[in-house]
Amino acid sequence: MWLYPLVQQKKLVKEKELAKLAKAARKEVHLSKAEVARQLNVTRGTIHQAEEYADMSLTKLRIKIIEKCSPAKISGPLYQIKR
Repeated sequence: MWLYPLVQQKKLVKEKELAKLAKAARKEVHLSKAEVARQLNVTRGTIHQAEEYADMSLTKLRIKIIEKCSPAKISGPLYQIKR
């Protein structure tokens, strides 16, 4: 799984990197943006913005996507990924 190297290294990631990680987590479990949006009670467009526009302030949603689609738990403000 794409996340394990980050967990093993206890890697810290920047807030902007969470957008890529959210998209990778969703794709890893083969869920569409619409499916994740329904599960998180947001619109498909909001999921799209969270994944594609790292400059937008959607950090909490990105964390929810990652945690919903993977065994990872995110803690901040430096957003350490651990299992």
